[in-house]
Amino acid sequence: MTSANVEHVAHIPRAAPFNGEADFNTDLAFQGDYAYVGNFGGFAIYDISDPAKPEVVSQVACPAQQNDVTVHENLLILSIDEPRAGPECDSGEGQRRWEGLRIFDISDKKRPEYVGAVQTECGSHTHTMVPAGETLYVYVSSPGPEPDSETCPAPHELIQIVEVPMKSPEKAKVIAKPDIFPDRQHSDFASGCHDITAYPEKKLAAAACFGDGVLLDIADPVKPKVLQQLTDTENFQIWHSATFNNDGTKVVFSDELGGGGQATCDDNTPATKGANAVYDLVNGKLEKRGYFKIPRAQQEDENCVAHNGSLVPVKGKDVMVQAWYQGGVSIWDFTDSSAPKEIGFFERGPHPEGGIAGSWSAYYYNGYIYSSDILEGLDVLKITDPLTDPAAEVEMDDFNVQTQKTY
Repeated sequence: MTSANVEHVAHIPRAAPFNGEADFNTDLAFQGDYAYVGNFGGFAIYDISDPAKPEVVSQVACPAQQNDVTVHENLLILSIDEPRAGPECDSGEGQRRWEGLRIFDISDKKRPEYVGAVQTECGSHTHTMVPAGETLYVYVSSPGPEPDSETCPAPHELIQIVEVPMKSPEKAKVIAKPDIFPDRQHSDFASGCHDITAYPEKKLAAAACFGDGVLLDIADPVKPKVLQQLTDTENFQIWHSATFNNDGTKVVFSDELGGGGQATCDDNTPATKGANAVYDLVNGKLEKRGYFKIPRAQQEDENCVAHNGSLVPVKGKDVMVQAWYQGGVSIWDFTDSSAPKEIGFFERGPHPEGGIAGSWSAYYYNGYIYSSDILEGLDVLKITDPLTDPAAEVEMDDFNVQTQKTY
C-alpha cells in the first residue's frame, strides 16, 4: 500500500552473510555515490550512482548490536551496544568484556579495513559526529547502568565524548564524560541518552535521553552546556531521537513507546503516544506546539512507532521522511508546528512471519528516499509532489542524519 505520489523505485534484499533470522538491518549513512547500511551482522556498502539499480560493493562481517553507522572522509564508525569478547570483528561473545565504537578505513570501498576501537561505558547504542578540522569528536549515547555488568557500571547519568584524530584514528580515545543532567532523569527505563543530534553550524544539539529531552550548547564540543531540559511523563515513554528544522528554530522529538517491539499505531493507542512532538525554539527555549503520528491504523500484531527519519530539504518549508517499523515510511509536513500532516507514505503491510519487522531508518538523499528495512533489505523510494519536488535541487556531498548541515 503506497500513496499515489510515492514510487517504489528499487529493492535489494538482504544477502548472505546478513540474511539470518537475527541479522536486522539498522541505520544508514551516505557519502557521494555510496550508501552504508548497518546490520547486526556487520555493515554493507552500496553503489547508488544509479538509485534505480543499487549494487552491493562490499559486505563486512562484524557481528554486534546495533552497528549503527556513520561516515566521515575516509572513516566509518560503528556503534556496539552488546558486550563482546573484544574489539575485533572476529572476537565473538566469549567473556563479553568489551563494547563501544569500532573504526574502519573505507578508502577502498571494496575492502574496508578495521583500524581500531574505543571502549565506552555501557557501549554505544548510537553515536553522533561533530567534525572539527583534523579532529572528529563523537558523542556516544547509551542506556545504563546494568547490575553486575563489567561494561556498564553505575551511575550512568552521562554521555561520553570520543576524540578521533583523522590522521591517526587508531589513537581514538574517550576525552570527556559530561553529566548533562542538572536534575535527575524522570525515566523508569534507563539513564544515559538514546540519541543526540548535533547542528554544529548553529552550535546546538538536541539529546533524547529516555526520560527527558535536552537542548545543548555545543560551541565548545568537548564541554556541552545544558540550555534546557524537557519532561513529558504524560505523553512520552522513551525520548528516542531529535531533528532540528533547517533554520534551527524547531526540534522534533520522537517517542519510541514500547521500545520498537510493540504495536503502538493501532486504534487503541492515543495519537500523542508513540508519536513526534514538535517544539518551536522561542527566545532560546523550546515550546511544544503539536504532535504527529501516522494516520493509518496498523494491526495489533504489527510493531509500529515513531523511529528514525530526516529532513526532506525543501527550502522555506519543514518536511520530514520517517521510518515507522511496520507502519512503513511516512513523509510529513510540520511547517505549521501546531498542525503537522502526512503528505505521502510507503507501507508493505504485516510481515508474513510476524515478529519484529519494517523500516528501521528512512532518509532523503539527493532526490531519493532510502529505507533500511529490518528483514526485507534496502528500499529506494521517490516522492513526486509539488511540496517536495524542490528538494531535488539540493545536492549533498555526504549525509549523516545525526550531524545536521544547512542546505
